[in-house]
Amino acid sequence: MTLTPVRKIVVVGGGTAGWMTASALSKTLGPACQIRLIESDEIGIIGVGEATIPHINEFNRALGIDEDTFLRATQGTFKLGIEFVNWGQTGERYIHGFGRVGQPGDALPFHHFWLRMAKLGRAGPLAAYSMNTAAPHHAKFMRAPPEMRGSPLQDLVHAFHFDASLYARFLRDYAEQRGVRRTEGKIARVSQREPDGFIDAVVMESGERIEGDFFVDCSGMRALLIEQTLHAGYEDWSHWLPCDRAIAVPCASAGELLPMTRSTAHAAGWQWRIPLQHRTGNGHVYSSGFMEADQAEAILMANLDGEPTAQPRHIRFQTGRRKKSWSHNCVSVGLASGFMEPLESTSIHLIQTAISRIINFFPQAGFDAADIAEYNLQTQVEYERIRDFLVLHYKVTRRTDSAFWDYCRTMPIPESLQRKIDLFLSNGRIYREQDELFTEMSWLQVMVGQGAMPRGYHPFADLRPEAEVAAYLGNVEQVIAKCVKAMPSQAEFIAAHCAAGAN
Repeated sequence: MTLTPVRKIVVVGGGTAGWMTASALSKTLGPACQIRLIESDEIGIIGVGEATIPHINEFNRALGIDEDTFLRATQGTFKLGIEFVNWGQTGERYIHGFGRVGQPGDALPFHHFWLRMAKLGRAGPLAAYSMNTAAPHHAKFMRAPPEMRGSPLQDLVHAFHFDASLYARFLRDYAEQRGVRRTEGKIARVSQREPDGFIDAVVMESGERIEGDFFVDCSGMRALLIEQTLHAGYEDWSHWLPCDRAIAVPCASAGELLPMTRSTAHAAGWQWRIPLQHRTGNGHVYSSGFMEADQAEAILMANLDGEPTAQPRHIRFQTGRRKKSWSHNCVSVGLASGFMEPLESTSIHLIQTAISRIINFFPQAGFDAADIAEYNLQTQVEYERIRDFLVLHYKVTRRTDSAFWDYCRTMPIPESLQRKIDLFLSNGRIYREQDELFTEMSWLQVMVGQGAMPRGYHPFADLRPEAEVAAYLGNVEQVIAKCVKAMPSQAEFIAAHCAAGAN
């Protein structure tokens, strides 16, 4: 192995993945490396993922991005969780909120006391015990105030909705100010060196040859480098996640500005609703094996809050992951690495964690095989854990109204997921594995929200008198309700802090 440093980085593809990568690497490396990003205005971006999870705050802080400036530039709004409608059964709804459920008590997790009281008919709905699920019902939002120690308001955890194209534009400005050089145009061919097959350059349609030591494939589902050139392989998960089509369309804003994404299940998939300052993003994710495209589009257009502001865009995808996200001297980021439907807003998060791993495993020009293997293993584990959480939503349903839901309810699932479901259904036990993305509170809210109630609970929950436990739960619920009442609406908060102009 040579200890020659990497000096030239080539990022192939722009959009959210490309500009997040270029921004983070330019911030981290400074002038130590030349970073060049290639994109074509003629090649569109998917851009369906406009909702995020709280980890994006870490990314913005690492780049030194001011939150209000970022929100104004991207027509952004705040997000406290995701509301799921018609998933457990038609007519039912629940919120998967970020942050904590309940308040610290005994060493036992809060939900075991809630399960005990729920069986006795003495507990409120689970959503009443979390700031992040109570506030969205009333369109309320504020940032967690650090000065209010001991208040449940400190438990507020937020993410964002934003216009993905505006976010890419915002990060492009950031990256170019730090020396990233953008090249407009299409790649005609990829040059590999002999005898090891490493990429040594990409050749543009203009004839320009762009050489590099390290290539980052952000070319989306085309996976120009990682798959078309290096043949990394793809693991198909469509038997567990049968949706393979999406239709996206924006519409005019209507109604209250809710601090949550909404996911409404339909006969063969689900519809997203993402409120921005200037419009609402909508889409219908569905399975072509159970529904025709014209029917899926009709369902979407019939369920918009306002008038559509563009023509619907149809997108094909195959849920799964690249077998190797890093091969030779090329690493894939974003959709080039795989596709996970945006049910839990993980698309941008997967870009962020890939960038973090690239920085952690940043190579010498010799590209050590052990580093690449570990990078791929960590990526595999992350994708599989997120996959299991997404499959949970489809599997734990009581819907029998369509062939699609019959398939999902009865399909075999990964053993790793079945074990988690069985453990919860017995006595409400939930364990987080290998630093997986979704916490115990996430698994709790989805399973309970979709009607999967455990047969029992931890026996220690019976050690305290019933009246004492009921009072404990009642106090948590009352305090949270009072805090929500005192919060401003999201519209008021945005108007005071980060209102955007017209783009």
